[in-house]
Amino acid sequence: MFSAAAAGVGVAVTAWPFIDQMNPSAATQALSTTEVDLTPITPGQQITVMWQGKPTWVRRRTPEEVAQIRAIPNSELKDPQPDQERVQKAEWLVVIGICTHLGCIPNRDNSGEQGGYLCACHGSVYDGSGRIMRGPAPLNLAVPPYAFLSDTLVRIG
Repeated sequence: MFSAAAAGVGVAVTAWPFIDQMNPSAATQALSTTEVDLTPITPGQQITVMWQGKPTWVRRRTPEEVAQIRAIPNSELKDPQPDQERVQKAEWLVVIGICTHLGCIPNRDNSGEQGGYLCACHGSVYDGSGRIMRGPAPLNLAVPPYAFLSDTLVRIG
């Protein structure tokens, strides 16, 4: 009986380092949230911040951009989702800037009618809400969890 208990403890002590290594590192946990000061972002401007090692875009949209985005019918979208479900405040867009096709980084595309993003690698076109309009990408740009701590501060994560 004693030897079985000792063996069980031995297995647990031996297995613990392997199990523990699957936990997020301290560096990853430190990046679990990012706070962004919105004060310097002017209407029509976008900044990139890193959240969990991913480029995350914070864009201050103009009223014209919001109206243009919301005028796009869901029937034109590959992954239909109203803009109102993707943003907490119409003026602010927060999305992870990684194409959902093969993980490329799309570019801001002001030349297109949608005023959104273009992944030049394979031609995926996203609108100004990060919704996929055409191309091989199957899904909209991901919206990370975020919360407004005040009118000028947002916490991502």
